[in-house]
Amino acid sequence: MRRKRWVIAMDGPAGVGKSTVGHLVAKELGYHFINTGEMYRALTWKALENGVDLSDGWAVTRLARSIQWEFRPVGEGTTLKTFLDGEGVTTQIREERVSRNSSLVAAVPGVRKELRLLQRELGKDGGIVMEGRDITTNVFPDAEVKVYLDASLDERAMRRYRQLKAAGKDVSFEKIREEILARDRKDMERKINPLRQAEDSVLIDSTQLSLKEVAEKILEHVRSRRRDGAR
Repeated sequence: MRRKRWVIAMDGPAGVGKSTVGHLVAKELGYHFINTGEMYRALTWKALENGVDLSDGWAVTRLARSIQWEFRPVGEGTTLKTFLDGEGVTTQIREERVSRNSSLVAAVPGVRKELRLLQRELGKDGGIVMEGRDITTNVFPDAEVKVYLDASLDERAMRRYRQLKAAGKDVSFEKIREEILARDRKDMERKINPLRQAEDSVLIDSTQLSLKEVAEKILEHVRSRRRDGAR
């Protein structure tokens, strides 16, 4: 009998390494991985391209409903990337204008409702690792495995600083720290589906751990749940 494929839901603040960890876990399990933040970025980019007023929640929600959303595996076939109306948007969603405005779009109740439907559709048959801000609390509150990944503010800022410096960017650690702190406040104080740790999720503090070590902790939790006969 084929083993049931699970939903592994993972939440946590910005800069904590969820995408890297999620990819590692999905690869080990033979699951798909998706970063739901890319959905909000993709919608933000589409709205900017179409001249939609981002402060008009109804207009942005209507756009989300009108788009043909597709999620296709790339590379090794583990990570699902977002396609809008047949167009891949992996590069476009990294534009600075998108980064500045994606939090505004993500705070629209109608948008969160529409994207939650897409996210649940992606995970309806299991076999997926999904990360975001409200996956354990709102999208898949009954996921077989729920993880809240955290790290200190300074550690998250330093990771981002090193990443940008390695890419040849002239950046300030203090500015990055301030930006992450501001993002935390937006995520945690958002009126609809704010970032918080689900009561039944496993908390992993990655401040003193490598991302590979974090992934192994999650995999060990999955194995433990399997041994315990979790359904």
